[in-house]
Amino acid sequence: VQLQASGGGSVQAGGSLTLSCIASGTFRMIKEMGWYHQAPGKQRELVAAIPDAGWQRYGDSVQSRFTISRDYARNAVYLQMNSLKPEDTGDYYCHAKYLRYYGGSQESVAWGQGTLVTVSS
Repeated sequence: VQLQASGGGSVQAGGSLTLSCIASGTFRMIKEMGWYHQAPGKQRELVAAIPDAGWQRYGDSVQSRFTISRDYARNAVYLQMNSLKPEDTGDYYCHAKYLRYYGGSQESVAWGQGTLVTVSS
């Protein structure tokens, strides 16, 4: 699976951005898609994830500000980011858990390239 992310950019605090990520390649199904944030000098952490079935989950710092959604037909995931704060600055990575053909129930993981978000105060 290859993940192509886009939508990063520079915005002032309080502004909004939408990130997009499309999965391509050969796979049986995508179990979950999501986004991770890596601030400069810090570890990568979960922003939001949306499974094939079930509830979305969000990192504590983005609750009520960010919304994750999926287009299942296009194998795409989106992250609507509102009320952005300077601490939201960093690289955002698209993430997917998927099942390979002939891989049974074993999940594989794919990462996209980071897309940079810069929020100025």
